Amino acid sequence: MFTNDKRQAERTGKNGTPRHQYLQELVTQFQSTTREESKEKIVAHLANFAYDPYNFTFLRQLNVLELFLDCITEENEKLIEFGVGGICNSCVDPANASVITQCGGIPLVIQCLSSPVRNTVSYALGALYYLCNSQTKEDILKPEVVEVVRRYATAGTVRFSNLANAFLEKHVK
Repeated sequence: MFTNDKRQAERTGKNGTPRHQYLQELVTQFQSTTREESKEKIVAHLANFAYDPYNFTFLRQLNVLELFLDCITEENEKLIEFGVGGICNSCVDPANASVITQCGGIPLVIQCLSSPVRNTVSYALGALYYLCNSQTKEDILKPEVVEVVRRYATAGTVRFSNLANAFLEKHVK
């Protein structure tokens, strides 16, 4: 599950690639490839690393959070899905949330609420749950955003309903 230095050393072994270097290699591959399918796989992989607090500092150092935000601006629905998934996974950390907010991430995440891709909407709802605080609530709790979240709260989809209701209970009341 979550990693620490000892567990990472055990998993990496004496000839393995240190985590920071491995993540750097993924970022470099993403930047150098022109194949959409390769970009999708790399971003999905990075998003999976984004859930583990052990990786949070590395993600900030390597500008992976900004990479996730860039993916949200693409036309490729998979890149958008994996980008907002990485944002959702990483924004539980206040330092990551701050980077995301400072880089203009809130409007990008809000825009994902209208995606035709279910996972993208779920990730956006989860990210907004964690991104909403006293400094960001003015940007997030706009009437039109709250209305969209309320619609998801009454939707027939349990996943949307649960996430939207949790958001409303914590932030709107």
